[in-house]
Amino acid sequence: MTTTTAERHLLAFLDGEDSPTISNPIHSTEVAAQYGFRGALVGGVTVYGWLTPPAIEVLGERWLSDGWADVRFRRPTFPGEMMTARVELGGDGVAAVAMVNPAGAATVEGTAGVGKAPWFADLSAPGYRPAEAKPESVPELTLDTAPNGQLLRPMPVPWSAADASAYAENLQQDTTGRFNGPAPLIHPGWIAARMTPLLKHSFNYGPSIHVRTQVQHLAAARAGQTFTVEGKFLRAYEQNGHHVAELDGSLISETGEEVARLRHTTIFRIRPPK
Repeated sequence: MTTTTAERHLLAFLDGEDSPTISNPIHSTEVAAQYGFRGALVGGVTVYGWLTPPAIEVLGERWLSDGWADVRFRRPTFPGEMMTARVELGGDGVAAVAMVNPAGAATVEGTAGVGKAPWFADLSAPGYRPAEAKPESVPELTLDTAPNGQLLRPMPVPWSAADASAYAENLQQDTTGRFNGPAPLIHPGWIAARMTPLLKHSFNYGPSIHVRTQVQHLAAARAGQTFTVEGKFLRAYEQNGHHVAELDGSLISETGEEVARLRHTTIFRIRPPK
């Protein structure tokens, strides 16, 4: 480690098309307005990814293969806002991380560190089941249909070196070089983003808002292979009018190595505006 504090400044932008027909239309101006937001919401895992360069600067390269993060998405990040990512290492070896908007409010905040997270033992271990194709139709996710305590359908995810490079350069504006090359590392933002597709590999649901990500990196994740993402649906519940889902997941390499384990919390049915 060469520093105990680091910052990064970045002008927020949408990580996809501004259209109500996208997979999660809360990231479109039209649908976000229907829920009372003043603009399209930038994807939470994209914003989390923007935090990772200063995290690596403070925690070191080891964090990518033996480190953890626990972040909550406190409020929306909107396109066109000049954001500041801040990471500060505490005396206990745990770093405080935050993405701060122009008003000085944290849109994302949490903690990160190297080694095993204090909550790692609470995450569901993988079953190393083979990936399955998504069927032509999947059921709608509701509080009644939620498969509490059940395994989700394992999902195949091919990710080439070209994919990894494009993701890092275009969505993360990261040109450090660690995510480029013939067998590059995979950006931690992409790893955190595997949980929504995992849930949608088994269920349909409408506009959603990411609430929290906990991720434990267990090994270097290299592009140029087809990963399996598998997991367990923990529970669904109502909170302040929102319908919330919690699930655990694992990213597993072609050789059967678990490279990351995660817990994902999302609002899958947003409370209608008053």
